Amino acid sequence: MPTVEELYRNYGILADATEQVGQHKDAYQVILDGVKGGTKEKRLAAQFIPKFFKHFPELADSAINAQLDLCEDEDVSIRRQAIKELPQFATGENLPRVADILTQLLQTDDSAEFNLVNNALLSIFKMDAKGTLGGLFSQILQGEDIVRERAIKFLSTKLKTLPDEVLTKEVEELILTESKKVLEDVTGEEFVLFMKILSGLKSLQTVSGRQQLVELVAEQADLEQTFNPSDPDCVDRLLQCTRQAVPLFSKNVHSTRFVTYFCEQVLPNLSSLTTPVEGLDIQLEVLKLLAEMSSFCGDMEKLETNLRKLFDKLLEYMPLPPEEAENGENAGNEEPKLQFSYVECLLYSFHQLGRKLPDFLTAKLNAEKLKDFKIRLQYFARGLQVYIRQLRLALQGKTGEALKTEENKIKVVALKITNNINVLIKDLFHIPPSYKSTVTLSWKPVQKVEIGQKRANEDTTSGSPPKKSSAGPKRDARQIYNPPSGKYSSNLSNFNYE
Repeated sequence: MPTVEELYRNYGILADATEQVGQHKDAYQVILDGVKGGTKEKRLAAQFIPKFFKHFPELADSAINAQLDLCEDEDVSIRRQAIKELPQFATGENLPRVADILTQLLQTDDSAEFNLVNNALLSIFKMDAKGTLGGLFSQILQGEDIVRERAIKFLSTKLKTLPDEVLTKEVEELILTESKKVLEDVTGEEFVLFMKILSGLKSLQTVSGRQQLVELVAEQADLEQTFNPSDPDCVDRLLQCTRQAVPLFSKNVHSTRFVTYFCEQVLPNLSSLTTPVEGLDIQLEVLKLLAEMSSFCGDMEKLETNLRKLFDKLLEYMPLPPEEAENGENAGNEEPKLQFSYVECLLYSFHQLGRKLPDFLTAKLNAEKLKDFKIRLQYFARGLQVYIRQLRLALQGKTGEALKTEENKIKVVALKITNNINVLIKDLFHIPPSYKSTVTLSWKPVQKVEIGQKRANEDTTSGSPPKKSSAGPKRDARQIYNPPSGKYSSNLSNFNYE
């Protein structure tokens, strides 16, 4: 084993040889043998081996293996030095191997070491993005679980920091191709991260690109399969996938396939849905997603069928007024409970799809059904007005900090919900029913309006339509979902849906 003095002497031989350095193979071999020495010798070897690596291609394997030994040394300072120098080995056909090694090193628990690995990966990414991706995806597809997890997170956080000249169209196509392979077998959390990766690619920002992503999500959601409401995995998979699809929908990228599936397969089984997420109102979650998607439907083969299923489900939550006894009091024990949150979602969805078939309530339903519906609307609207007055009275004069208490936050949201229902009911009371009013769903942020621009009907206390009607909230106002993590069948306790 060489001493510190011998390492310095042979380093001098190589440094002084300038253009003839490749002729001093023996001197470089001495430096390679430094990895077998003590702490000081190893530190020197970690610096000297990469410095002259390119001059000895016949010793490339030996040099990389020697440096790799140092990357796994017990001494953290030696490991850090060796990792820091690894990008110098990333030349030509060696680059994918170095990328593979660095990806494996992401499993370190030492924060400084982890940052060095990240920086090293980024530096070789800028040298050869395709080669680096080869190493990363090799470990994602075949590596240990911890390596796979950290490699995916590396891609999801670091890709967006790379300049355009690195993330070329060819590189993005490779990312899409390799991601599709991974998506054949992913956990829920991994799926979310890959959607983040893919939706951030420039080439997928176009209409056709977003359409590709929607098709990927639809495939992941198994929309060709019969929905099983009693299987928590099946329910969770559909919800997670739909949450990823919603931000992709627009007037040019339609939600028709998802809306049809929800109307045909999910709505009829709404009360049977199961979820492992404690405290989650799974029925309301489904109805919220349906409401958000309903704004972006294209031409729909089964429009009338879907409208009828929506209508039937809506009737379940819009009770008839209780019968009165001879003395004028209710014959029943109590008034029906009005579920405003459910009705907001269903009424909004019906209102959105109803625009595409405006004579549904008049031509497609017999007079008795329309009469029954209007009685229900009138009864619901009456209870609605009472509740709106109570909420306004409770919130009257409250501003600033007073509105930030949990109780008042709930009341503010309740007022949004009831105002929205009020506007939609007024539309449906028109003769014939109208579908012109626009509301912002209660859980969505209110869109900012430029000074001088007529405000859309977001102050939903009025039923009069704006001059320019909109099919729904704009894409930039759409909230980002925070989906559950972990496998579809487990680890859902951190679900958070605002």
